[in-house]
Amino acid sequence: MSLLRLDGVEKTVRIPDAEPLTILRGIELDVAAGERVSVVGRSGSGKSTLLNILGLLDAPTGGSFAFDGVPVERLRGRARDRTRGASVGFVFQQFNLLSGRTALENVMTPLLYASGRAFWRRRALAAEMLDRVGLGHRLDSRPEVLSGGEQQRVAIARALVRGPRLILADEPTGALDVDTGATVIDLLEEVAAENGAALVVITHDPAVAARSASRYRLDAGRLRPDEPGVAESDEVAA
Repeated sequence: MSLLRLDGVEKTVRIPDAEPLTILRGIELDVAAGERVSVVGRSGSGKSTLLNILGLLDAPTGGSFAFDGVPVERLRGRARDRTRGASVGFVFQQFNLLSGRTALENVMTPLLYASGRAFWRRRALAAEMLDRVGLGHRLDSRPEVLSGGEQQRVAIARALVRGPRLILADEPTGALDVDTGATVIDLLEEVAAENGAALVVITHDPAVAARSASRYRLDAGRLRPDEPGVAESDEVAA
């Protein structure tokens, strides 16, 4: 069964004193558990909007979206928050680490909303994940003293510490050098494979996109299979 299924998904926003703006148009996407998917597209194509919908941070205004077989419109309020917290891990380009908090405290944050054993073992689980990403010696370091690559590894550890079924990575290599970026993708793919998680990478980097078995291009709000040599249109969504 599909982990994510989007049928004809649309996203339109209303703008004061202007015509409504359609950002996503008729999106069709089926992602199975354990699948590797990349979505490429230039700035303004709708990538961030699509990511927010996949991660249950936003809702479509048309079409249907099912998460693990459950129509998303049935998930409201706390039910949606619980599903997102337990099942979705986000890796952002800008890291979004909490300043003034140590690497360990940053990675522990998602576990504050866990229950049972995961909650009570949150410090040990966070330390284990940081060790896994090669930062076992930096547990007490704050973001401001970490390099860009180390901050990204903390962000990855935070995203993966609850063992999500879906990993969403938004330009995960955009702020990194080529070698560090390749290491980051290696790590995401490795952990996703071990946990049987689906990995969806939003990227502008063809080399990163090429590593996924399923590749798509988002252009002017429309999603289609990515075919090398096919140019994007000049139309820009948002």
